Amino acid sequence: MIELKNVCKTFKVAKRNAGFGEAVKALFKKEYSYVNALQDVSFTVNDGEMVGYIGPNGAGKSSTVKIMSGILTPDSGECIINGRTPWKDRIEHVRDIGVVFGQRSQLWWDVPVIDSFELIRDIYKVSKEDYKKSLSGLTELLNLSEILKTPARQLSLGQRMRCEIAASLLHNPKILFLDEPTIGLDASSKIAVREFIKSINKENKTTVILTTHDMQDIEALTDRILLIGKGRILLDGTLDELKNRHSSLKTLTVDYLGDKLPECESYKILKDGNGRGEVLIDTRIITASKAISFISEQVEIKDISVTGETIDETVVSLYKEFAI
Repeated sequence: MIELKNVCKTFKVAKRNAGFGEAVKALFKKEYSYVNALQDVSFTVNDGEMVGYIGPNGAGKSSTVKIMSGILTPDSGECIINGRTPWKDRIEHVRDIGVVFGQRSQLWWDVPVIDSFELIRDIYKVSKEDYKKSLSGLTELLNLSEILKTPARQLSLGQRMRCEIAASLLHNPKILFLDEPTIGLDASSKIAVREFIKSINKENKTTVILTTHDMQDIEALTDRILLIGKGRILLDGTLDELKNRHSSLKTLTVDYLGDKLPECESYKILKDGNGRGEVLIDTRIITASKAISFISEQVEIKDISVTGETIDETVVSLYKEFAI
């Protein structure tokens, strides 16, 4: 189980203006600013849970993952993972976790992927029998057989990310931290990675913490959402709760016979012309069925569809709501 209590982290950042003269001044007198990356962050993640950790750039997502993985030490607060403090019991802790940073590689650049895997096996002291079993399963699930002998620098981004995920799972960790795991991947590679993550969670009960800006990853993989902004946890709930928070707006697309759509104070006409129009309704004011009934009394409806906000639009609405 993962448990964070009142975790805080502040970074000291050097600042100076552009120009050679300013660079010389900075040699003798440096100016600093302080960034509160995390402020009283608290949450709990149960074993086998898949959680989406979302927020805008600079919100504190990566800092949280680095603290949970033992890379960073917080200024204050507690982080207990499977009974251990990550930065104090790092050697034992890393045996139970796998970490994938989408913009950083754990593969050696100029050697074949299989050599990197062998070195990782030695680092984690995985037995040959367990290593062969893990490698065989990961190779099949992630379709790696044709690229294991290829140097990492010659792989496409999608191929490299699949290898990165395999490398993080060779020692069968109980917890997997994924920081932008599908960044830059094409559609087919994204789908393959998502299906793999779902399979290891289902089969091995692996706990997954996913941070990403790709809301389709969140929708495909997680049920629970943690929203962080300005270093604070702003929302902790299910994906359905998040959608329902801003799901009152619906768009009706109407194909009809007649000159124009009837106007009404309860909805807003977005587009209208040539027998086709779009109407925006707020279901807190008028239900979709009542709006359709009203329109059908004035014009003959040939076809109609009702759509709500996409997950991306919902998240943008949340960012606006919390001013982050």
